Amino acid sequence: MNKPLAERIRPMGLEDYLSQSHLVGEKGALRRQLENGNIPSLILWGPPGTGKTTLAEIIARESKRPFFTLSAINSGVKDIRQVLEKANKGGGLFASKSPILFIDEIHRFSKSQQDSLLGAVERGQITLIGATTENPSFEVNPALLSRCQVYVLKAFEKEDLLQLLHRAIEKDLELQKKEIVLSQTNALLRLSGGDARKLLNIFELVAESQSSQKVEITDALVLKQVQQNTVRYDKTGEQHYDIVSAFIKSIRGSDPNAAVYWLARMIEGGEDVKFIARRLLISASEDIGMANPTALVIANNTFQAVQTIGWPESRIILSQCAIYLATSPKSNASYMAIGNAQKLVRETGDLSVPLHLRNAPTKLMKDLGYGADYKYAHDYQDNFVNQDFLPDGVQGTIFYDPGNNGRENKLREQLQSRWKDQYDY
Repeated sequence: MNKPLAERIRPMGLEDYLSQSHLVGEKGALRRQLENGNIPSLILWGPPGTGKTTLAEIIARESKRPFFTLSAINSGVKDIRQVLEKANKGGGLFASKSPILFIDEIHRFSKSQQDSLLGAVERGQITLIGATTENPSFEVNPALLSRCQVYVLKAFEKEDLLQLLHRAIEKDLELQKKEIVLSQTNALLRLSGGDARKLLNIFELVAESQSSQKVEITDALVLKQVQQNTVRYDKTGEQHYDIVSAFIKSIRGSDPNAAVYWLARMIEGGEDVKFIARRLLISASEDIGMANPTALVIANNTFQAVQTIGWPESRIILSQCAIYLATSPKSNASYMAIGNAQKLVRETGDLSVPLHLRNAPTKLMKDLGYGADYKYAHDYQDNFVNQDFLPDGVQGTIFYDPGNNGRENKLREQLQSRWKDQYDY
């Protein structure tokens, strides 16, 4: 049986590696380390299909180091010890260049499994490269994380994905047997979601579905074939993120029935309970926010509870939380507020803090006017007094625009009453 297309055209060196120029471009940190021959233990953090495994293999190949690989899905402490023993047997051969141990989905390792790596990493017995789709700050033990550099990989850009498709058509021996024309690519790009492996899987599926020698790739053909070939939920595969996307969008769309259905799909697929609970936490703030601030409390309590309870009873807690979030009023005003504020900060730079808001711990600072004219809100009626809190040049800018729901409509009235003409609420 032929290898999947993504495996067949996997790049062998940095010259063929697409995207991640911030890491492997001419001035990229990883490229410099490769050129210097000084490869630290590191964590590659990024969405699925962004080339984490490929990059690890290229690092090993170009640094001419032995390469061992484990998957956290089906490996335990025993497997780790066996690899470490093999590394030890290298003796002087590996003295100057320690072998590379690549661990895919390292966030799925338990604390004891991660702890078993500490000594070998600290002594330089191995160079660890861990790959994760989850924030390593939460999922990798602090002791191990402190011994690794973290590099963030980004989802592929449209140009990278198109280049990948053309490379597949030109270089893959199987695809060369057909005359493939890329008439339309929007569906391919949209369904891939920036995941290169998923893009190639869909592309190969569509190309092989046509018996004729000439294959014209259109959006309609892609959508038809994908709908006909929906696969079973696999927590390690490409449907993993499609299912959780449907789950969160059902909550955002206030459909508790759909939310529970997609939750059941994840439960039956053996999904990591913390993965589901983290998504609920994000949704509580991003999609509900100030319309019902209690949603965040419920989601946080859910996150704590399911870690204590575990499967299978935690499914009840997750169901309750999902239904609560789905039936809550919705507002993305807090989410939009921080996005708007960040955009303005990037555009205007480091504006000076107004003097009356500055800290004045010394007499000199007080003499210079730091803190002068600041009005202490608690000294005024209703604990409020009108004064400027934003820097010159951006005063009066509204970042938080209350949503249209019962609670935030009252907040808008309160803001209008307090700030009058200063903010146009």
